[in-house]
Amino acid sequence: MGDVIVVINAGSSSLKFTLYEERGETLGVLADGQVEGLFTEPRFKARDENGNVLAERTWPPGTQLGQEGAVEAVFSWCGSETCAAGRVRAVGHRVVHGGSRYTRPVVVNREILTDLETFVPLAPLHQPHNLAAIRNIGRRFPGVPQVACFDTSFHAAIPPIAQAFALPRKFAEQGVRRYGFHGLSYEYIASVLPGIDPDAAKGRTVVAHLGNGASLCAMRGLKSEACTLGFTAVEGLMMGTRCGSLDPGVMLYFMDEFGMNARDLESLIYKESGLLGVSGISSDMRTLLESKDPRAAEAVDLFVYRIIRELGSLAAALGGLDALVFTAGIGENAVPIRGRICRSASWLGLELDANANEAGGPRISVADSRVRAWVVPTDEERMIALHTQRLLPNGRNPTAPGGADLS
Repeated sequence: MGDVIVVINAGSSSLKFTLYEERGETLGVLADGQVEGLFTEPRFKARDENGNVLAERTWPPGTQLGQEGAVEAVFSWCGSETCAAGRVRAVGHRVVHGGSRYTRPVVVNREILTDLETFVPLAPLHQPHNLAAIRNIGRRFPGVPQVACFDTSFHAAIPPIAQAFALPRKFAEQGVRRYGFHGLSYEYIASVLPGIDPDAAKGRTVVAHLGNGASLCAMRGLKSEACTLGFTAVEGLMMGTRCGSLDPGVMLYFMDEFGMNARDLESLIYKESGLLGVSGISSDMRTLLESKDPRAAEAVDLFVYRIIRELGSLAAALGGLDALVFTAGIGENAVPIRGRICRSASWLGLELDANANEAGGPRISVADSRVRAWVVPTDEERMIALHTQRLLPNGRNPTAPGGADLS
């Protein structure tokens, strides 16, 4: 068997992993899985490439497994069951924010890891957990290279006008600008779109990454020209628990009238808003679509409305639209959400094929629709694995620039 590249996506309450085996020039999935409920009731599950369960483990309620315990669980299982000791060639990580300095994946060393911590205030829901996983794996496997792949990199070359805020220039000079996120997902869609819709790949496409985190990206010739997410991962569309774009005066009002401080506001806009806040029921679109509660319907209506408004904005920025691509959890699976968005985009020249939409695509617009609509599953993990593989020289366990030891 070939060497293994492990891909890690670490969050606040879960750690997801995928194991890729190097099979000559290709990468094949050996297994994937997750450790959930890291601080409540931890659960480990691993599946093979066909979805068959390979291993399961649970811990007693109240167990504080944390990121370090999750890393231990994953690599203990990996070492004993799937990839024998020494076969892990490298570990690739999703890191949400790379700022303006990291415009492509990098092999992580101590200096880079310390630098990436300066972006924690820009992505407080994600960055601390992304970096904690790197540190924990570095302690357990100090000789194994780790590669950071950034959600901001795909948007690094967007036009300056699309990066700018109308603030005093001194703030822009200190890095206050729009960065854009979900770049690994958009990069994957850009890599497969030429084989799906060659004309769209050459032209103007909006990709809708709709999941618990949600955004739209305007692409021209497969290059990002604008993204609804900006300086942080809270701007733009309404999301599962994030509010999306908000009049800044609302924040000032909350500070003056309710005595809220920065941490209160951070919790409000990142964790208590979005679908959860508006519905008062759930952040899960599946739950809301099944609910008869009028508050659920209101939350769904607002979610769709915000997408329609931003879609019009990005189409205007592109000077028209050739294709709309849906991806991620809601985009790939929520038939009624796709249908409502496409019907509302009829003014752009998009004509929905209702039967194709019900079947899940891949094409969900009628044959003669001027704007084509597609459903394309994303694969951020594969992009991370490919970037990781490309950064490693031939041979086993190469040394990262500056050293791979993060202890």
